[in-house]
Amino acid sequence: MGAYILRRLLLVIPTLFGIMLINFALTQFVPGGPIEQIIAEINGEGGITDRISGGSGDAGISNGDVEYQGARGLPADYIAELEAQFGLDKPPLERFMTMMWNYVQFDFGESYRRSISVVDLVFEKMPVSISLGLWSTLIAYMISLPLGIRKAVKDGSRFDTWTSAIIIVAYAIPGFLFAVLLMVLFAGGSYLQIFPARGLTSSNFDELSLIGKVLDYFWHIALPVTATTIASFATLTLLTKNSFLDEIRKQYVMTARAKGLSEKQVLYGHVFRNAMLIVIAGFPGLFLSVFFSGSLIIETIFSLDGMGLLAFEAAVGRDYPVVFGTLFFFGLVGLVVGILSDLMYVFVDPRIDFESRNT
Repeated sequence: MGAYILRRLLLVIPTLFGIMLINFALTQFVPGGPIEQIIAEINGEGGITDRISGGSGDAGISNGDVEYQGARGLPADYIAELEAQFGLDKPPLERFMTMMWNYVQFDFGESYRRSISVVDLVFEKMPVSISLGLWSTLIAYMISLPLGIRKAVKDGSRFDTWTSAIIIVAYAIPGFLFAVLLMVLFAGGSYLQIFPARGLTSSNFDELSLIGKVLDYFWHIALPVTATTIASFATLTLLTKNSFLDEIRKQYVMTARAKGLSEKQVLYGHVFRNAMLIVIAGFPGLFLSVFFSGSLIIETIFSLDGMGLLAFEAAVGRDYPVVFGTLFFFGLVGLVVGILSDLMYVFVDPRIDFESRNT
């Protein structure tokens, strides 16, 4: 197992390098840049969301010899100073290699727009995204595992039919649409005012007791976590059901029943470990997918200042230290989580031996 883990860890280096190289190359062809964003703001050409395409009108940027058409009236020395400040006065290859060398040392630089280190910025936003990802994943497992097992045991029954209908509807509803529905129904939109409509905590959070802080925290995350859980819960339930059905139909289950074991002994003594292999081993990947995907719209709807909103604003504002710093960090985390998923397989079922594989 040690040799397999070592091979996987060594593969992380070229994989991560390739991810960074491709994304860095793509940004060289994207209109706009951090300097143009500053120029557009100086010229009063709208906010960040008005320049998603990299500027409008005369605020263009050409490749090769950088020519800022929107910089009319700005001294050339000022433009050159900005280029030197952001490191854009160097060739792309040199900038990329310098960036990667800094990242290897976990030096992610500072945000262009906020003059704060990327690490501090990520740590500032991460609690929101971790709250959504962790609680959504845990709740999805708490609901999906017993429900999926029950559906497998009652396959073809009325219970299986009507729960499948609910699951299909839940899966078909986009998370952001469900979030809006929750806002309208329970957050003072048009009906009830039960849950707060914004933020992760109340304004008087620091003044509350420990129990009060815990209750206030869960009160605020109830709706966004519910909206985030809806799709993952449906997928995980069907995965659990199908996994158990596959195991129940195997020969060893028939043998166990022939020996006179009860259905509970067969189900939880023999089927459970094999059926849960793919479900439990997929926990790290599921958490990561919930952590990354769908958070932008949910965070925007509920006014949660998390990683999704940070990534969007950084991409639109061409805040490259934040864009590439977070890409490197979470790319590394994603690759490591892939290795952890394999280790989870071995933990759940020690019979699995990755050493015998040639990959």
